[in-house]
Amino acid sequence: MKTGILEHQSVQKIEITRINGRQSFTCTDEVSVEEPLGIRISYGSDGQKQSRTISVTMRTPGNDAELAVGFLFTEGIISGRDQIRKVNHLQAACSVNSGNVITVELSEGFVPELMSADRNFYTTSSCGVCGKGSIESIKTVSTFQNLEKKQQKVALETIYPLAEKLRTFQNNFSATGGIHASGLFDHEGNLLALREDVGRHNALDKLIGNAFLTGQLPLQEHILVLSGRASFELIQKAAMAGISIVAAIGAPSSLAVDLAKEFDMTLLGFLRDNRFNIYSESSHVKIIIE
Repeated sequence: MKTGILEHQSVQKIEITRINGRQSFTCTDEVSVEEPLGIRISYGSDGQKQSRTISVTMRTPGNDAELAVGFLFTEGIISGRDQIRKVNHLQAACSVNSGNVITVELSEGFVPELMSADRNFYTTSSCGVCGKGSIESIKTVSTFQNLEKKQQKVALETIYPLAEKLRTFQNNFSATGGIHASGLFDHEGNLLALREDVGRHNALDKLIGNAFLTGQLPLQEHILVLSGRASFELIQKAAMAGISIVAAIGAPSSLAVDLAKEFDMTLLGFLRDNRFNIYSESSHVKIIIE
């Protein structure tokens, strides 16, 4: 698999006017960069290639190959690294909107299942499931759903510090205060990988895309920590990657709880200040409280 990826800056400095009481002054601030990314797939035999735009998402530039393949995997369009021939990243000719396009060329002879990609081409950075035809079309069957699940034990001493550890390693959040993160931890509380983006779903797609490209899937013995709330789409993506434990700093939605129970996942919410709520308990995960 080959990649041709351009480097981008995820933080931009701008001049602002700051008001403090009845005083105002000019200073420099940092904001998170948000730009569109068109995700395209190319497939078919040589000489008869077909190309299709699957999504246009507003994202923070960087880790675009991970975002593209993570998106395709969590949408059920691809299921293995051998289905990807190469990933190409091109700067669009129009400089007004700084648009970017990334093309994932699929392997010779592999025809993707595109019925599950019933999505509007434009996706906002705050909503990864906008444009889905129905709730049923989101419930993609996970490649790892039928794997034998291992019994796991996790101590409170491991869970409690995860939110602060995530925040500590959020470089872009520290600079801008306006970006989401998804972090992957082991059962000893060690941070294994972290990805940031203005979109919650993009951050998780980048994280899962990294695991996909490096052959780490399934992630059934890892803990996923989300910097914000746990929505249905994030639990669906976590389930696709085989993740058993999801801990969110914010609240889960009702559909997120329902899906976590459906996939036998442990879902924690409001993880902060040595406390959290358990919304779904997996039959193969034991949280040691005593």
